[in-house]
Amino acid sequence: MDCRSERATTGEGRFRVNANGKLLDVWLLVRCVSCDRTSKLAVHERASVSSFDPAELHGYHVNDQELVASRLLDPLLARRGRFALDWTGAWRLDTPSGCLDEAWPVQVEVVFEDPVPVRPERLIAQGLGLSRNEVLRRIKCDIPLRRRTSAGFTFSVMAGD
Repeated sequence: MDCRSERATTGEGRFRVNANGKLLDVWLLVRCVSCDRTSKLAVHERASVSSFDPAELHGYHVNDQELVASRLLDPLLARRGRFALDWTGAWRLDTPSGCLDEAWPVQVEVVFEDPVPVRPERLIAQGLGLSRNEVLRRIKCDIPLRRRTSAGFTFSVMAGD
């Protein structure tokens, strides 16, 4: 019986490339979060070798981690493979101690090491120890706080009541 979980992790982030004449199959190997079994997500199926950019094909052969990340973040691949990535514990907001004791408003810059999608309100609430309602009241930001982002942004913390 197959596991019905739709959550996966990449493990070591490896591709499998299989040649059948002049056609290639490329799969990304993933491990199920629930049952720990390895599965293959089809990245390309029966694609002509000549249709690949040589740098991309080389990336598949050497398991380029940037290529792994870009394929995992591809919403079409996720929909076609019927999976969602497990981002639990993949992000945190590092704040200097006492940053909220400074003069108001406090300007904060968020930089992502990896393009992990997160709702800014959740990230800020957890990082600053504020409630989500307090975040919506005290934070001024150029991007929507309730919409996921994976790009860096800045925000200002306004003085509390």
